[in-house]
Amino acid sequence: MKLFKTIFFIVTALITGCTSPNKKEDTMSKEVENIHPTFKYWSWYGAGVEKTDEDHRIWFKKLAQNGIDAVLIDTQADAKRLEKVAPLALEEGLEVHAWMFTMNRPGDTVALKHPDWYMVSRSGKSCFDDRPYVDYYQWLSPSHPEARQHVWNLVESIAKIEGITSVHLDYIRYPDVYLPIGLLPKYNLVQNEELPDFDFDYSEAAVEKFKKLYGKDIRKAEVPAIDIEWKQFRLNEIKAVVDGAYDIAHKHGKELTAAVFPYPEMADHMVRQRWDKWKVDHVLPMIYNNFYNEGLDWVKFASQQGIEDLKGKNTKLHTGLYIPEMTADEVTTAIETVKESGASGVALFDIKEHHFEAIKASKK
Repeated sequence: MKLFKTIFFIVTALITGCTSPNKKEDTMSKEVENIHPTFKYWSWYGAGVEKTDEDHRIWFKKLAQNGIDAVLIDTQADAKRLEKVAPLALEEGLEVHAWMFTMNRPGDTVALKHPDWYMVSRSGKSCFDDRPYVDYYQWLSPSHPEARQHVWNLVESIAKIEGITSVHLDYIRYPDVYLPIGLLPKYNLVQNEELPDFDFDYSEAAVEKFKKLYGKDIRKAEVPAIDIEWKQFRLNEIKAVVDGAYDIAHKHGKELTAAVFPYPEMADHMVRQRWDKWKVDHVLPMIYNNFYNEGLDWVKFASQQGIEDLKGKNTKLHTGLYIPEMTADEVTTAIETVKESGASGVALFDIKEHHFEAIKASKK
């Protein structure tokens, strides 16, 4: 009997000794999850030249104290300015992403020296001096080799900055072929077809490159909108810019992220952007439901559609919300809707003071 008890205690001790490390590992794993939440909260931030270091510090502290994990900082792709602003966010424990305008480069002093770098509409208007919709729409052609290299040079300049997590591409597309339905009245437009003034890129660089690849001059096509090769050509031109940026970012140990239209099929239709085909680590689709006269059920649908289109890829989706007109309660409901969709996070644009408490509470 004594022998049996001795054996029993030895076996029990062995089992306990073997299981304790696993319990410890489980605890450590949960602690890591708390430090790096599986559902991430992002916010875009424009670091305008008129803002002081103290302005930045106050805002970054407020973001960090109210549940924001990552901040996307726009310094107009000015690497020197980003080098000064990024550490202020890092000091508050925020993850920093370098937000840059990509194909749309308003006021780019280098690009403006080269009128031939810009996209041209089917009606023959160049974005260099005749811009669609708004004055800050100055779109570079992804088909012009020097314009493309200029964009990659900007990507590299900010990818080198110590401490940032990613280069974040915005306006990585063509100008809007179709505006969101909720914005049409603002411009007094009806867009039931691809209108010549909003159908790009008929620049010399793009037309000649397409002709070399497919043996036809798209300017002579009776209905360019139904030429599938022409459409695919433009999708591929944007993809090439993205894929090149991905390689540059990763060369410097950074990720590539992008702000995109709601889901790939819709982005394809509206702005020649098929982001489920890109080399990119994270996408932040701007599912701004009020731009489309839609409710939060559409936010869930669009998020889930994007997630489905990304199946089998390593790209994570974080739903972008436009919230300035939302109440605190509406922000709470919107964030919960995004969580229900299965997205990896939520990105909030234009946070107001009355939103912070709701954002912080939603993390509990």
